[in-house]
Formats: sequence, C-alpha cells, structure tokens
Amino acid sequence: MSRPLTAWIEGIGFLAPGLPDWPTARAVLRDEMPLTVAPSVLPAPSILPAAERRRASRVVKLTLAVGLEAAAHAGADVATLATVFSASGADGHNCHALCEQLATDDRQISPTRFHNSVHNAAAGYWGIATGAMAPCQVICAYDASFGAGLIDALGQVVLDHQPTLLIAYDSEYPEPLFAKRPVPDVAGVALLLTPERSERSLASITVTPASAAAEPLADAALEALRVSIPALRALPLLQKLACGEAGQVCLDYLPPMQLQVDIGLC
Repeated sequence: MSRPLTAWIEGIGFLAPGLPDWPTARAVLRDEMPLTVAPSVLPAPSILPAAERRRASRVVKLTLAVGLEAAAHAGADVATLATVFSASGADGHNCHALCEQLATDDRQISPTRFHNSVHNAAAGYWGIATGAMAPCQVICAYDASFGAGLIDALGQVVLDHQPTLLIAYDSEYPEPLFAKRPVPDVAGVALLLTPERSERSLASITVTPASAAAEPLADAALEALRVSIPALRALPLLQKLACGEAGQVCLDYLPPMQLQVDIGLC
C-alpha cells in the first residue's frame, strides 16, 4: 500500500458471541448496555434455495447474515456488489469432520464435505443466494485477515470505482484443533464501501500504514473478543462508528506493520 486509501462506509453488518446484529453491537459499543457473552446465534439462510440451505455450514450462514445486513442497512442491491471475503481459516467444523473421516479405515469424503472445505465456499454460496456476477475476491492472512480484507476492498473501490462489500469472518474449531487454534466461536463483520459520498453515507474511512500498536478496548469482554477472533480486530473502528465519533484508530495487521484508520463523519 503505497498511498492512503479512502472510501465511504454506507452499511454495516455484524454478528458475534452475544451480539446477534449491528444494532445490538452498536448499543454495547456505546456502553448503553452490557455485553452478555453467549454462543453466536446464526439465522437460517432463507435466501438460499432449499437444497443449498440444507448443506449450508456455519460460516455460510454467518457470511450471509452479516453481508445481507450491511447491504440492507445501505439499501443496496446485493446482486450488483463486488465482494471481498476474508477469513483467517475457513470452516472449522467441516475441517474437523474431514480429519476425523480421513483418520478412519473408510476414507471416502462426502461431496458436500468436500465442496464446503475450500476457502471460497462462503463466496460461492453468496453467489448462489444473491445472483451476484460482480467481481469477488477471497483472501486469508491469518490474524491479519480483517486488515488484509479491508485493504483489498478499499483498493477495489479506489481503482475500479465501484461499491464493494467486505465480509470478514471466522469460525471455531472443535478439539483437538481448538487447542492449537483457540477461536471461541463464529463471528463476522461486513462493511459496504463506496467510492463517493451519498445521502446514505455513515462516515469516510482512510487507511494508511502505521507502526504504533493497536490500543486495547476499555471493556474487558469486548477486548477478549477482539483478541480471540481475528475478524473482530475491527472492533476499535466499529466503536468509533457506533459512537458517531470522528478520529483515528490503529488496527492490528501483519507485524510490525499496523493500519492507521482515520474516520470522518458525514
């Protein structure tokens, strides 16, 4: 990233443990109500055809929920949006099931398990559900995946001059993989970014490289989510947006680089 990247935020989607949607998260981030951590609740993906709905994994349900919420928040047509899907891993439960199957004498993998195992499975289901034919990127950068997805989405907005939906998400792994990758639950963030300000714009966002470390959140429960689920490295940015505050935050990225994010209110 050789120069600052700037766009406008028009829609937000969110789902995390104890935070089923953006309005709830916004109230917690404003300190209007406490965070009661509970298992993430994933809505049924009613937008999918029946056959695909039966096959939908946890990450598919998650990404559809946050992506559709962000688009609805912005009043956008999902079929026209370019997308960036960014995750530190993929489908933890599916990965676990495949490893279990391969450890037995019967090593035949079900077709559903196989096609859900690829990193772009969530993006594929999004295309089926929405009919979107716009460009789609699917990336992974381990704990820096939210920052990498944000840079990629902003790059598309700036270079291609088109609205782009960023969907950053993570999935937990059952034991024994959980011991090596202790992500506690599924969580996701979606931001609809546009090249120009409109009547629906919530704030401007400008991202530049930085070296200062991200500051912890004051709320211990929110900070625990931020550090344990890579997609939720976005929480300092979301807190500024929730509180309607202009200013600057630093987000974790690939050490030693961090991301400086400047927020301007509309």
